[in-house]
Amino acid sequence: MQIRDAKDSDWDQIWPFFQDIAQAAETYAYEPDIDKHAAQNLWMQLPRRTFVAEEDGVVLGSYYIKTNQAGPGNHVCNCGYMVSSAARGRGLATAMCEHSQRLALELGYKAMQFNFVASSNEGAVRLWRKLGFDIVGRIPNAFNHPKQGYVDAFVMYKWLAAES
Repeated sequence: MQIRDAKDSDWDQIWPFFQDIAQAAETYAYEPDIDKHAAQNLWMQLPRRTFVAEEDGVVLGSYYIKTNQAGPGNHVCNCGYMVSSAARGRGLATAMCEHSQRLALELGYKAMQFNFVASSNEGAVRLWRKLGFDIVGRIPNAFNHPKQGYVDAFVMYKWLAAES
C-alpha cells in the first residue's frame, strides 16, 4: 500500500466510498444526498492537498489536509479521512493519519484539529486518542445520528511541533 497525492482521475474511485459514507450519515456532517460534483469540490478542490492510499492501482482510502483557520490560526491544520468498506480493519486510517501528521509539519503546521468527530464514531475516537489526539471540546447533541439520534460531537486536537 502506498499513499500518494491524489490526481483528478482518482475521483472515480474515491466517489463510491465517499458516497457510501455520506449516505450512511453516521460519521460525516455532509448532506447524505450530496452529488458527485459537490463532493469532488469539497474533497479534491477546496483542501490544500488530497491524498489516496492505493494498492495495485486500487484506491482504498483518501484524506485531505487544509488550514483550519486563517490569519493567527493558520498554524493549525484540519484533515478528513475516508476508507472504503472493503479495506476497513487493515490499518489504512492509522497509516493515513500518521502520514498526514508528518506532512503537516513539512507544510509548516504546528497542530492538527478535528472539528467535528461524532462521539458515536467510537472506532475513530479510539484511534485518534491512540495517535495522541485529546478531546478538547464537547458540543452537546451536535450530530444527528440516523440510528442513535442526537449525540455529542468532539473537537480533537494534537500539538505536532516539538517546541511549544
